[in-house]
Amino acid sequence: MNSRIVFHVDFDYFYAQCEEIRDPKLKTKPVCVCVFSDRGGDSGAIATANYSARNFGVKSGIPISIAKKKLEKCDDAIFLPVDFEYYTSMSEKSMEIISQNADIFEYVGRDEAYLDVTKKVNHDFKTAEHLAQQIKNTIRNETKLSCSFGISPNKLISKIASDYNKPDGMTVVTPEKINSFLEPMNIGKIPGVGKKTEEIFSKMNIVTIKDLKKLDIFSLNKILGRKTASYIFNASKGIDEEPVKIREHNLQYSKISTLSKDSNDYEFLHENLLKLCDEVFEIVKKNNKMFRSVGISFVLTDLSNKTKSKMLRNPSNNIEELKKNLELLLSESVDSKLGQVRRLGVKVSELTEITGQSNITNYF
Repeated sequence: MNSRIVFHVDFDYFYAQCEEIRDPKLKTKPVCVCVFSDRGGDSGAIATANYSARNFGVKSGIPISIAKKKLEKCDDAIFLPVDFEYYTSMSEKSMEIISQNADIFEYVGRDEAYLDVTKKVNHDFKTAEHLAQQIKNTIRNETKLSCSFGISPNKLISKIASDYNKPDGMTVVTPEKINSFLEPMNIGKIPGVGKKTEEIFSKMNIVTIKDLKKLDIFSLNKILGRKTASYIFNASKGIDEEPVKIREHNLQYSKISTLSKDSNDYEFLHENLLKLCDEVFEIVKKNNKMFRSVGISFVLTDLSNKTKSKMLRNPSNNIEELKKNLELLLSESVDSKLGQVRRLGVKVSELTEITGQSNITNYF
């Protein structure tokens, strides 16, 4: 049976790389692109750091103040505010090149995409590798951006592979090499496996994917629950049947705000939530969309993230329904275990166009 061939394209340290292209003098310096909060000073977090900054332990998501301490001996370290408009324009140029070379193109984010190229390369991995190199060359010639490619029979392995040889890398995993590629890896390389899951397995002396494969599905069910266990059981064997799906660039609309104080008081969070609902709904209305999924996100004082979402029975463009469901998610989330909330966000996804009068049904 002929295998699918799937690319995962991942742009290297994307925001910081865009800044280096805009100002080539930055290439020799540690560069941190920051999401500054409206509290002023160094309040906020690192969005992306280039490899020079990463060598000093700077990572995405850490507070700007901590990043500055790690780089305090570097007189030439640069801290820049995010410029999403510029990054989006760079992304769109690159995504246009990528999408023209795919049977099916799936946009994931500004710096990430999947391509199914099975028909285009006639199931041949050698041809696929040549195609990937052509795409890389064209992107570099036209935008100066570098990116890394993972090439394999499915999305899961391609995503792992694109991170295997960064930056500016290309990793091909043919069907017969799946086991030898995955087995030596730490289980944390499986997308979605976080530190807590790693800690659970570490206590059982399970460190690598090869170790993980020794567990049967029943044992995994007891440890992780059926849904997560099924995913990890298949992932450890390189099994992923999810197709590459055509997706719009706007997968969701969202708004996030830094609160005036850290809090887990329901009334205070509720007041801020309603303001965010109004802002997101304005975007929904302006773009003539309906949403089927609503979600709430919390960035806590320690910068950890918690999210909760809900799928509606039918697509909606009703502001009251949006508020009602987000209020429910907030009430389910606020308890002593939540911790102090620093930033609050809301989002709508599963977007569809409003056509004719189909939206009338959403009011009943």
